[in-house]
Amino acid sequence: MPPLPKIAIFTGAGISAESGLRTFRDSENGLWNEHPIHLVASLHGWRKDRQMILDFYNLRRREMAAAEPNAAHLALAALEETFDVTVITQNVDDLHERAGSTQVIHLHGELTKARSCLDHRLVYDIGNNDILMGERCERGSQLRPHIVWFGESILGFREAKIAVREADIILVVGTSLEVYPAASLPEYAKRDAEKHIVALELEQPPSGFTWHQEAASISVPQLVRKWLNQ
Repeated sequence: MPPLPKIAIFTGAGISAESGLRTFRDSENGLWNEHPIHLVASLHGWRKDRQMILDFYNLRRREMAAAEPNAAHLALAALEETFDVTVITQNVDDLHERAGSTQVIHLHGELTKARSCLDHRLVYDIGNNDILMGERCERGSQLRPHIVWFGESILGFREAKIAVREADIILVVGTSLEVYPAASLPEYAKRDAEKHIVALELEQPPSGFTWHQEAASISVPQLVRKWLNQ
């Protein structure tokens, strides 16, 4: 039996915004407008006020738990019926997993996990529960959100590059491609791969990509139906 064709999907905040989750960078309703970025997304902020950081991400986790996967998430999960699918996401929510996607690389961490301050390899599944002050890892260190803050290395980048390089189809959804190094991933696509980007606002699509300037919940199901029917 021949191997399944490979699809690499790279998603950003735009896909989760359609499920009601606020993005960080939105000019009108972005989280950065209410919370100083240099505090809630940095080790400096963590050292200065751990309780404030825990409260911020605990609230994000509760908002995530109340949200539901939308039509775009569900369509991407359906691709696994016919394709070898890798989802690479900048998002820290679990909407891809709840929609049914089974191979997801979270470049910027996951709200459903906590990790040790002493040893980044000590990562714990916490689901939708809060991280409380005084909760510690097995080495006695306070647990922190398993989120990549500014100045920290992103996660799974090597595996993400391999997935993009090997893919027969590349689909980029809901990202402005402004946050590096994650934004460089489309550059690793094969020249002959089929390439699409779904984004409402974009200065310029990557070279060789077809731009679908519609909401993810509209364009993504259309593309998925096309691929499943081929």
